[in-house]
Amino acid sequence: MFNDSELATLRNRFKRDAELLMQTTTSSAVDGEKSQDEKDLKPLPRINRHSVFWIVASAAVTYYADFLHVIMENDDVKSWWFNIGLILLGICLSLAMFCIVYLEWFKGIQHYDQEYPAIPPVTTAAFIAASCSFNIALWPVWSFFTPLILFTQFMGVVMFISLLG
Repeated sequence: MFNDSELATLRNRFKRDAELLMQTTTSSAVDGEKSQDEKDLKPLPRINRHSVFWIVASAAVTYYADFLHVIMENDDVKSWWFNIGLILLGICLSLAMFCIVYLEWFKGIQHYDQEYPAIPPVTTAAFIAASCSFNIALWPVWSFFTPLILFTQFMGVVMFISLLG
């Protein structure tokens, strides 16, 4: 198929290409670090159209779906699953407040995921389990609208919390 000289030429060509590629990636990595530093210096505005949309949509869903009345007084809500969801959501929000209030505001740690690497996966797992529990608990009330309603509520809460930190 290939003789020795062709293989050597091909190997040298790949070696040159790899060296050229490594040189361009290291120079772009330095440029990437500069742009990241510039991003850290000039933060994006906290209030934007996207945040306002999700907060208003969450408020509208709360009002039109009679969310609080259904949770408090509807007998179709599976209370065991709902209580498990509340506990898991409490864990998730406690970890988020620990990161935002204590680590960022009081300790001044901006990249707390590097200082405490276990917090993001634990918070994510708690939130996914809470959302599954809430979907199971509220499915008898709103049926296939339940995930849409809960997603809208979630996005409204996340956008509201993003205004804090």
